[in-house]
Amino acid sequence: MSTNRKSSVAGICPGPIQRREFLRIGLSGFASLSLPGLLQLRAHAAAEKPKPKTAVILVWLRGGLSHLETYDTKPDAPSEIRGIYNPISTCVPGLRIGELLPRHAKIADKFTLLRSMTHTAGGHPAGSLQMLTGDPDAADKPKPVFPDWMTVANYLRADRNRPLPNYVGVNPITNYDNFTIAGSAYLSPGYGPFTVTGDPNDPHFEVPHIGFKDQAQADRMNDRVRLKQSLDRLARAVDQSGTMRAMDDFETQALGLLTSPAAREAFDLNREPDRIRDRYGRNQWGQQCLMARRLVEAGVEIITTELSGPLCGRVQNWDDHAVNQHIFDAYKFRMPNFDQAVSALIEDLYARGLDKRVLVIVSGEFGRTPRVTQVASSGGGVASAPAGTVQPGRDHWPNAFSNLWAGGGIQTGGVIGATDKFGENVAERPCSPGDFLATIYRHLGIEAGQITIPDFSGRPNAILPRGAPIPELQGAT
Repeated sequence: MSTNRKSSVAGICPGPIQRREFLRIGLSGFASLSLPGLLQLRAHAAAEKPKPKTAVILVWLRGGLSHLETYDTKPDAPSEIRGIYNPISTCVPGLRIGELLPRHAKIADKFTLLRSMTHTAGGHPAGSLQMLTGDPDAADKPKPVFPDWMTVANYLRADRNRPLPNYVGVNPITNYDNFTIAGSAYLSPGYGPFTVTGDPNDPHFEVPHIGFKDQAQADRMNDRVRLKQSLDRLARAVDQSGTMRAMDDFETQALGLLTSPAAREAFDLNREPDRIRDRYGRNQWGQQCLMARRLVEAGVEIITTELSGPLCGRVQNWDDHAVNQHIFDAYKFRMPNFDQAVSALIEDLYARGLDKRVLVIVSGEFGRTPRVTQVASSGGGVASAPAGTVQPGRDHWPNAFSNLWAGGGIQTGGVIGATDKFGENVAERPCSPGDFLATIYRHLGIEAGQITIPDFSGRPNAILPRGAPIPELQGAT
């Protein structure tokens, strides 16, 4: 995909200001986002026929959600397995979930629980790569070998006419400690997410480089663009491949995002009524989920939002080893915000008629051990006793875990699969990361088993070598 545009332009239009240098000056803040390149790279994969308007929101729980405290309680198990929290009834007869999820319970008819996820990776990096890229390797590795599903979907569903980036990470999935757990691998980084960081609940929060605040800034930028276009006129006239003209198109689209009031509006949570912002929760997680809803409503197809940070407790993720934090205190601390944000997102999508085209998934890389461990804390803080205090925790458990699915036109209000009486192993309907990913691809109109993408050497690679869509999670899109 790469071409040496600097040398070709310099050979045609020599002068003190080269084209690339001019763009660096004129688009300095914006260029840091690599959006012109992102938009250019997407276009070659754009299909000629319009694609159905579908979208996926992945709510990612880095570290691993305990299924026993949430979606797959085991009240009849011994205390060292069931923990201290009890199940509660939901609006769906016979369906019970953890007592820390009362808002979930009220809307259980709007989601389906998959209780039989299983894979082979016991480490956070490998577990994440299995779930996000389909890499079957159980060993941790420093970065992805295969591109994650978000990047692949962005590559395949490219459309340069979109007013907004098609893949946005709101507190994106990126790393686990020093390991990269999501990325483009042999695809260009240009297909990666438009990244939104920071706390959307902060009254001073704003997304940089999106929509100028006043017309004067936009006018100055447009003046620079017109000057650049005049410098490129000769190059376009003699360019036989159309590369220069295509670059103009992509840069114009990128500038449109920079100067577009509509783009700025899509990210502006202040346009939401107070009652809606309150419903999601006036905290970082609630407002991240609200931004995800605003973005799919504005036409973005692929959104990830990671619920991590201070709202998780001392270690700022879901890795609830006893050495990290007291698991029961951690869940008591974090679950009200989690319950509120996720239930509001689901309920809001249904209320707005977005439930047929927008699929919501809530998952981490694996579950937690059914058996509670007792280990000395490594340090005190939120949801953790002082260092040296023995406290309960749960460790990594890829053998069996749960995730939640809502919207997407799927039949909701039920459960897929089951674990054994202690939640240790899958007893019914095992589902693999390949099945998980194939289901997401199918919702986006991508038949994963039939598509290959060339790697660095030009060799075709299947985007998903194994796995099939989960029939119970296939909706009419």
